[in-house]
Amino acid sequence: MVLADTHNDLLTSQTLEGRDVSERLSEGHSDIPRLMEGGVDIQFFSVWTGEKPRNTEGFFKDAMQQIDSLEFITLRNVTKMSLASNYRQVKSLIRQDKLVGLIGVEGGHMIEDDMEKLEILYQRGMMYLTLTHNNSTSWASSARDETLHAETLSHKGLNDFGRQVVKRMNERGIMIDLSHAGEQTFYDVLGLTTKPVILSHSSVYSLSPHFRNVNDDQIRALARNNGVICINFYSAFLSEEFNTEYEKLLGPDGQTKKDSLQGLYADRKDKIKYWEQYVTGMLERYRPSYTRIADHIDYIVKMVGIDYVGIGADLDGVDSLPVGFDDATDYPLITQELIKRGYSTSDIKKISGKNVLRVLKANAR
Repeated sequence: MVLADTHNDLLTSQTLEGRDVSERLSEGHSDIPRLMEGGVDIQFFSVWTGEKPRNTEGFFKDAMQQIDSLEFITLRNVTKMSLASNYRQVKSLIRQDKLVGLIGVEGGHMIEDDMEKLEILYQRGMMYLTLTHNNSTSWASSARDETLHAETLSHKGLNDFGRQVVKRMNERGIMIDLSHAGEQTFYDVLGLTTKPVILSHSSVYSLSPHFRNVNDDQIRALARNNGVICINFYSAFLSEEFNTEYEKLLGPDGQTKKDSLQGLYADRKDKIKYWEQYVTGMLERYRPSYTRIADHIDYIVKMVGIDYVGIGADLDGVDSLPVGFDDATDYPLITQELIKRGYSTSDIKKISGKNVLRVLKANAR
């Protein structure tokens, strides 16, 4: 069985903290040893910066540095992992019993409205581009902005430049990732693309109504496109109850509590650290079981079939995982749960990696 995970934020949460992911770490969710122990064969590593770049030169410079970092990690672990930049290499490297690393660039803002920078990232090995993060670009609107800031959006969906980006990605064989994309962007892309798309780390809106999840109509449209939805393991995306309680902490009552608690500390880092600890403690009782991951898989399978669902755990990119799933060594629990629910070996193989490989192959030049 090939296990392909389409989204991991190790490059931003672990390496930027100065940790050596070549070694087994006590912090975070993943590193090279834990990914291999968990049975991961193919890992898409996210290249991402938030709404403000780390470098004064901008987002593109951030992306190039993270790719440099991933290449350096690979060179230090040549017996354990290799990077691939096309489908043929992926298939070849799997046979070598190594972790296959792939590059996914998260957020169209990383290309800085410049088609030449898209081209350079492709040459560096970018296998997918997530069209937006939570922040919209000048050419594509995000799910957060379409949902929460619709009145201030300059446009919804793709504009002319956005349509050029989609066409260029199809030409180059770069997978289009619609996680984080707004509904209008989602449907604009599906009306234009000639290749199947992915949602690299999203879950089911009907089971947890969060703006980052996808609704039933989107799931059906994705299936018609022959794409794949890769389930995100974040507690708020898996559980409506967890998400509701978390939203309360972000509201007025939560802000009052935050102000009070942070008033006890002078240092900014202490303010952040102890508020995060408070939030974690308050939400602990609402964390769903890891079996909730299988509920989201079940939902998609029952609606559109076995061919359109995969795994995109978002490890090291979320602040809460479900009870029982603590880090990358726990992937076998998902397989065990699917077996308990009656999934066949061939079905589990599709969910674990074959569906993603199918989309990767369909996009290949």
